[in-house]
Order: sequence, then structure tokens, then C-alpha cells
Amino acid sequence: MSAGSVAEPRWLWIALGLNVGMALLEVVLGIISGSTALLADAAHVITDALAIGIALASIVLARRPAGGRYTYGLGRVEILGAQLNGASLLVLAGMLGVGAGLRIADPPAVEGGVVVITGIFGVLGNILAAWALARASRESLAVEGAYQHALMDAISSVAAIVAGALVLAGVSSVVDPILALIVTALMVRSGWTVLRSSTDVLLEAAPRGLDPETVGAALVAVEGVVEVHDLHVWELTQGFPAVTAHVIARPGTDCEATRFRLERVLADQFSVAHSTLQVESDHREELVQLERPWSGGAR
Repeated sequence: MSAGSVAEPRWLWIALGLNVGMALLEVVLGIISGSTALLADAAHVITDALAIGIALASIVLARRPAGGRYTYGLGRVEILGAQLNGASLLVLAGMLGVGAGLRIADPPAVEGGVVVITGIFGVLGNILAAWALARASRESLAVEGAYQHALMDAISSVAAIVAGALVLAGVSSVVDPILALIVTALMVRSGWTVLRSSTDVLLEAAPRGLDPETVGAALVAVEGVVEVHDLHVWELTQGFPAVTAHVIARPGTDCEATRFRLERVLADQFSVAHSTLQVESDHREELVQLERPWSGGAR
């Protein structure tokens, strides 16, 4: 059984290779030139590589077949990977925000030329990495988290180029931490989006765009159905919606045929391929008639 859409690892390996190569290059150039800005950007790139590594490990585990205690397989490992990537974006944003705030209060001298060169390296590497990650299945929240890491670093590098150019043009160096705060806000938004989506899956919330009330109404509208209760709509992992329900059918209705019609409605109208439906005939009237002779204690 396949649990959702699993990303193609090939593109992740390409993105990982790009990040590792760029980090090594920046470390070497940083040591040769004595540029702390290049070394700092290399550290950022390493965090991107770690995010991709988390996504890769999640995908490898998610592809293991179901068995033993894990009857659904390990599809939700991807969601745990997304949680780690989303949380790390928020942590990085917090660190960058605090640093930028301190620099606004006391802006240090900025070497505009070094900052521009660092930004150019960052933009090229992160755009290539983001492109490779975009080619992988971004329905995977773990991949989406790694993609957001690369995208935010690319935006950060663009901001660094702009800041460096403005400093070279004679603008106050306070522009550097101001742009950093703008990037921080974007990082918070991206990290929160990934974290919120993965938390919804872990809490078994109904997928966005799949309203349980609408699903229930569609099932009740099926011919022969009297009532639907104990309806649950959730995602096992991203892109793997599931539905369970207890369905009461009219007396004399073919329960097996009714279950088939219900499954077709879920598949055709809501793209739900995994459903567990318990369909039973309504015997409540018969039970009431059987109980009537017992009313008042008489038999």
C-alpha cells in the first residue's frame, strides 16, 4: 500500500550535492580571504544541506513497506521531517532577528564589496538548489520544508547584495540589519506555514479543501442511505486522505452495492481512494415492533 505521494530522491541528492559543494567553496574562499561573511553564509548553506538530509531520510523511511506494528507503513516520518524543517526555520529566524535588532541599535561597519560577493555566491547556489527541490514532489511536506530553507536563503542573499550595494553607494550600514529583519519576517511566515500544515496532519485534521460536512452530505445523498455517523476525515500523510464512517441503509438494501456506490462518490467527488465504510441495514423499526409485546410488563 502506498501512503501518499512520495518525492523522487534523485532531485534531492542533486540539491544536497549543490549545497555541500557551495559550502566547501565558501569555506575555502572565506579562509583565503579572511571574510567572516563568506564563512557565515557557508554555515547557512550547511543548514540547508541538513534540511535536505532530513527530507531524504524521511523519504527513504516512508518508502519502506507496511508490516509488523506499522500497518500503515512509515509514511508519517515525512511529516516528522517537515516538523523539524519548519521548526528549524523558526529558530534560524529568531537568531537572525535578534542579531539584526542588535545591529540596528549599534550598526557596525560593513564591507560592502565582500557582502556583495557573498550574496552573489549565495544566490547562484540557492537558486540551483531550490530549482532541484522544486523538481521533486513538493506534495511532500518534508521536501517543502527543505525547499523553503533554500528559497529563504536565496532571498537572504539577494537582500545581502542590495545591502552591500547600498553601502558601497554611501548609504548608512543600518540598511543591512533592516533588510535582514525583512528576510526574518519571510522566514517566520514560511516556517509557520510548514509547521502548521504538518501539525494538522499529526492531529488528524481534515485536509484543507475537504470539508467533513460536505462529505457527509454527499454520502447521505446516495440512494438507499438513511444515515451516516461516526464520520472521520483525515490525512495519513500529505496527499493521502482517508475516510471512515458507519452507514445505515434502508431495510432490504444491498449493503455491498451501497458500499460500492459510496466508495465511488468518495473517489470521484473528493479524490479519496482509501475509505473504510461499515454499511448496515436499518433494523430499528423491526426492533421496536419486537419490543412492543413487552410494553407494560405484559408478554
